[in-house]
Amino acid sequence: MSTQPSLKKNIAISTLYQILLVILPMITAPYIARVLGPDQSGVYDFTNSIQTYFAMFAALGTASYGAREIARVRNDEKQRSVLFWEIELMTVMTSAVCILVWFVFILFAKQYKVIYLVLTMGLLSTMFDISWFFAGMEQFTYTVSKNAICKLAGVILMFLLVRRPEDLLLYITIITASTMLGNLSMWLYIPRFITKVDFKKLRFRNHFHETLIYFIPSVATSVYTVLDRMLIGTITNNRAENGFYHYTMQIINIMKALTFSSLNMVLGSRIAYLFAEEKYDEIRERIRDSINYILFMGIGICFGLIGVSGRFVPLYLGAGYDRVVTMLVLMSPIVIIIGVSNCLGSQYYTPSGNRKLSAKFIIIGAIVNFTLNLILIPRFWGYGAIVASLIAETVITVLYFRHCNGYLTADTLFREGWKKLVAGVLMLAVIRILDRFIASDIIALCAEVMAGFAVYCALIVLLRDTFMSEIVMGKIISRKKKAG
Repeated sequence: MSTQPSLKKNIAISTLYQILLVILPMITAPYIARVLGPDQSGVYDFTNSIQTYFAMFAALGTASYGAREIARVRNDEKQRSVLFWEIELMTVMTSAVCILVWFVFILFAKQYKVIYLVLTMGLLSTMFDISWFFAGMEQFTYTVSKNAICKLAGVILMFLLVRRPEDLLLYITIITASTMLGNLSMWLYIPRFITKVDFKKLRFRNHFHETLIYFIPSVATSVYTVLDRMLIGTITNNRAENGFYHYTMQIINIMKALTFSSLNMVLGSRIAYLFAEEKYDEIRERIRDSINYILFMGIGICFGLIGVSGRFVPLYLGAGYDRVVTMLVLMSPIVIIIGVSNCLGSQYYTPSGNRKLSAKFIIIGAIVNFTLNLILIPRFWGYGAIVASLIAETVITVLYFRHCNGYLTADTLFREGWKKLVAGVLMLAVIRILDRFIASDIIALCAEVMAGFAVYCALIVLLRDTFMSEIVMGKIISRKKKAG
């Protein structure tokens, strides 16, 4: 096995998987939204938000910490084998404790007991999730192949078996079971990468302390990614509002996956390796190129969503989801805001060992978000939760930026962003003009998407933005020179 995995191959594999993760919800959401309706969708969103908290405590900060530690020693088979078993067995123990507490919670729950029992598979998925190991090894093929098969199988079963609102339990079973089977399948490949170890000599204490450092920001982040869903359900006592918020976030998460998820997942491990090798100039270059790409995608998606949401939501989700249109317009800037902070978190703070510092910033953002949620949700329901999230994420991004030790500068953000911003605003104007002259939703949506994309890219070229001139054209010219 190569000690230097192909970065281009990993980005391609990761991107293809992220595209699959984008396409599958886009295929299933319109069907499930119509079959289950806002109320039943809201029940799933509410119950799953509670299970997510237990899963976070089960995993602690293993995903980020484990990937980073494995990346640092990936060329040493014995050391990475010891690390793997120490971190994984610690996860098994924390998961077992959480599962016991989970069953106590179910025992005293006043409703949805059966749904909670089915969601137990989500905690088992966490226990056996070793994707962090393959991320650290930069061997993304092994996390993608079987996971993709399981997810595709789940989608097929949804269409075959989920036919009415009463099939909510079956829908939840399919989702959780496919995820669990995908995580279990990764164990088939582990013997290729690790060797036998002496289990009596394994030590967990230090890892437990370190994963807590990674876990604290996970809990803080959950305040505005999970707790808002719980608060909406608890404060409003309206499951339909949970359903509206659920589909808004599902669409936003799809856009986030397109913008930065695959890029940061791959480069996070590579940059951890580069920090170990003290190749700081290369790190700065990769962060700069990443921000350029994230701004190109994020700004285009943000203004595109604002422009087409009025036509898109009714076609995508069906009748009865009008509130999602406004929620989507309000939430769209978060793709850019989180894109910048996620890039710095994945490509600077975590690989450089500054997780404690980033945890402080995330905790500050969580406090802001929680306070605003309590103020805004009772009055504005889901809209209030969205405004709280936007403000909290902006606070975190600003703090990340100001303390990133020069790995991202204001000059870089301005230089790489202003032309894209101009192109995005003009694209939105074109979409709005088209919207006035076309009556059919389907024709209008197709025309707006195609025209918006063409205008945005054309303006990027005309304005001589560095994304097109340096990254896209630079890569093409470089490949031609190599081929010559």
